[in-house]
Amino acid sequence: MKFKVGDTVLVTAGKDKGKQGNITKILPAADRVVVSGANLYTKHIKPQQGRSGDKIRVERAMSPAKIAIINDAGKADRIGYAVAKNGEKNRVFKKTGSPVPEPKTEQKTK
Repeated sequence: MKFKVGDTVLVTAGKDKGKQGNITKILPAADRVVVSGANLYTKHIKPQQGRSGDKIRVERAMSPAKIAIINDAGKADRIGYAVAKNGEKNRVFKKTGSPVPEPKTEQKTK
């Protein structure tokens, strides 16, 4: 999959078309991605052992075909690959040809 956790993307199809968000999770086995603030659904929690019931908003996974990465100019773009002379494979924007910056992800502490 060409997307990485932390990439800023634009939703291009579906009920949240036009929304921007960051990728929070990638599910390569199911070919799905989770985008923050997009594809929200309501999950109903049953009351149990004195705790009251609740309704929470949950982000569901969506197809990567419904998103496009945001390039340096702030426009929707696609990702390609360029192989450097030393054999390193780098992600590049298809429209501009510039390299895709590595997303900043926070490390979880134990």
